[in-house]
Amino acid sequence: MLGDITTQDVDVVVNAANSSLLGGGGVDGAIHAAAGPRLLAECRELRRTSHPDGLPAGDAVATGAGDLPCRWVVHTVGPNRHRGQTDPALLASCFARSLAVARGLGARSVAFPAVSAGVYGWDASEVATVAVRTVRAECAAHLGIDLVRFVLFGDRLLAAFEAALAQPHPAG
Repeated sequence: MLGDITTQDVDVVVNAANSSLLGGGGVDGAIHAAAGPRLLAECRELRRTSHPDGLPAGDAVATGAGDLPCRWVVHTVGPNRHRGQTDPALLASCFARSLAVARGLGARSVAFPAVSAGVYGWDASEVATVAVRTVRAECAAHLGIDLVRFVLFGDRLLAAFEAALAQPHPAG
């Protein structure tokens, strides 16, 4: 859907974070701004304790949601094509790890942005294909998540995800 991920009434909103976990631009900046200071405080605590060197690309970690309408934020760091991170498996890991973290929290609904399709330089169609394929496979293999919503901020991204969702998924 076309929309604002910060307004989604779901259990988990996925943040396309940078490795510092301390906010940034795009989706990351919007989520931090809407969530308020509690989110940044939790991210600072993660950096102080479990992630002193930041979160690596392809991984995911959860915090509370601060002032957002969701219960949790799952932060994932997408691969940066401009830095030579071009492996689609690393991008797929963002979606798979985010869902695994969400399941671990007991979440039943998740909203994703188009991870890495912004300033990290990935083509919208490639992100959409990887995201849809990974989410379908993860949801087929694991029970728990009832709703996955891709919340996109522009017509180009929406068209790419609509095209990927229209593709048949393999039997299995």
